[in-house]
Order: sequence, then C-alpha cells, then structure tokens
Amino acid sequence: MEILILCIALVVILLGAEVFTNALEHLGERLGISEGVTGSIFAAVGTALPETMVPIFAILSSSGSLEVRHEVGVGAILGAPLMLSTLAFILMAGFAAKKRGWQGTFQPEMTGLTRDLTWFNYVFALGVIAALIPQDWTMVRGSISLMLVLSYGLYLLVTIRASANLVDDGHGTEADHPLYLTKIGLPTHMLVILFQLGFGFILIMLGAKGFVYGVEHLAPLLGISALALSLLVIPLATELPEKVNSVLWIRRGRDTLAFGNITGAMVFQGSLLPALGIFLTPWSPKPETIIGMAITMLAATYLSMVVRSGTVKLYHLLFNGLCYLIFLVAVLRVA
Repeated sequence: MEILILCIALVVILLGAEVFTNALEHLGERLGISEGVTGSIFAAVGTALPETMVPIFAILSSSGSLEVRHEVGVGAILGAPLMLSTLAFILMAGFAAKKRGWQGTFQPEMTGLTRDLTWFNYVFALGVIAALIPQDWTMVRGSISLMLVLSYGLYLLVTIRASANLVDDGHGTEADHPLYLTKIGLPTHMLVILFQLGFGFILIMLGAKGFVYGVEHLAPLLGISALALSLLVIPLATELPEKVNSVLWIRRGRDTLAFGNITGAMVFQGSLLPALGIFLTPWSPKPETIIGMAITMLAATYLSMVVRSGTVKLYHLLFNGLCYLIFLVAVLRVA
C-alpha cells in the first residue's frame, strides 16, 4: 500500500511541478525580472516552504520526547542543504546527459550562480561554527543565529538589485509555453497566473505529504536512529520531489532557472533554518551531524571552484553524487 501511495504522490508532484514552473515563468516574464531572481528566490523559496515546516513542527510540537524531536528537527535542517548540494545536482546532470552527453556543458548565468554558492558557503560555515561553540555561550550562539537571518535578508537585496542589469544583458525570464490555464479560455492576466501558481504549489505540497507518509511507514524497516533517519529520509522525501522543477527546466535548456532553483533553496535553508536550530535546540555536534556538515561543505566548495573556473561540464557533478554516496555509507555505519 505504501508503495502505491509513493507512486501516486510522485505523479501528483510531477503534475504540480509542471503547472508551477509554467506559471512561474509567466510571472517572471510579466514582472520583468531576471531568470536568476525567478529561480533563486521565487522558485527556490516557493518549493522549499513545505519541507521547511517539517523541522519547525518537529522542534515546536509537544508530542514525543524532547530529545527525539530535536534530533528530527536538526536532521531535517542539515539534511536539506546536504541533499541539495549532492543528490539534487547529480540527478539534474543525469537527466541533462540524455540529450547533451556527460561531456556536455551547462550554460547558467554564472554571476548569479557564483553569488548563490558564495552566500551558501558563508552562511553554512556560520552554522557549523555555532555547533562547535559551547552551549553555555548563549550570547555568541544567539549572535550567530541573528547573523544568519540578517544574511539572508541581505542576500535577497543583492540578488534583486542585480536583476535589472541581467535583464538588460538578455537574461530576463521568458516563458517557453503559453500559460496552461489559457487552454481553457482564461486570459494571461496576473490574477490567472497567480491562481495557476498557487494551484501548482498546492499539488506539490499534497504530493510531498503523500510521499513523506509513504516513506515514514517504510522507514521503520531500516532500523536506524531518529537523527540518521531524519538526515537521510526526510530531505529525500520532502526536498527531492519538489526539485523536479529543476529537472523540467534543465530538459528545456533553461539552465539558469534549474540551477537557481537548487542553489537559491540552499541559501534559504542554509541560513534561516539553522538560525532556528541554533536558537531552539542544543545544536551540538554528533557523529551524524559532523559527517553531514563536512560532506555538505565539501560538495558546495567543490562546486564553487568548478563554477569559478568558468565552465561547468555535466561530468563535474559526478563528484557531488559521489559525496552523497560517501555520506550514505558513513551515516549507516555510524547509526
């Protein structure tokens, strides 16, 4: 039964992602903003919101023991950027390789991609530092939490300010296909675009909830700790399905939108959610969290170096996939 639920949920997610990306392209085109803003802010935050609720509910809920709730929350917080920086990129590359081959090249707008990765490396490093600071240093840990929140606000300002120049340089958002709701006679008005955007978002959330339900009922068979389970399963169930948007965009040659959808979510979930974790949980280093943090930083730093070289080949992202495999083996051994 759980497998059937997973399959149905995946179909709903795919349908929702198609509707969502189509509306988002029209929204970006109507607002006259760059693909970088559309992907890194609108798409990234929009699709990251459902799974953002998982650690928040886990930490703040009153059910279950406090230790388990904290482990689930911390695991979900750290697991999201880990999965995005590793598995999401290799899957995107795998779909792109069907047309371009592994020797093919990605063509995202490099300044925005470099900016996203630079900001992520900075905010995620702050979260790692906070985990190494003694828990009784409350002022220092609180200051880091505040810095993470302010950093994301500054990131938004910098990204939006760069939009105008990118549009002038030919990187404005353009819709590939007519708005789907126009096929039933509705006009391409802002209200209609927003309605389709919301409808697609709801489908993605419903599909993600069904996916999580199926995974949660299969997870006890794995026999691993709550922290390891949340690091491995929750991000896989909540993050990965919603990054289908990147797969759709990469298959259409919309590399800037595809990359921005992932890297923008990395900045969002590498800043605001760790700030919450630092403030509300012990945020202390355990073997699983240390492994996750190290692998995430390795994968993101490697990708930053590749992007700065000026050329991103599909085979470059094989290393990110290898990082996830190493993490998987290491955590299962520790658990």
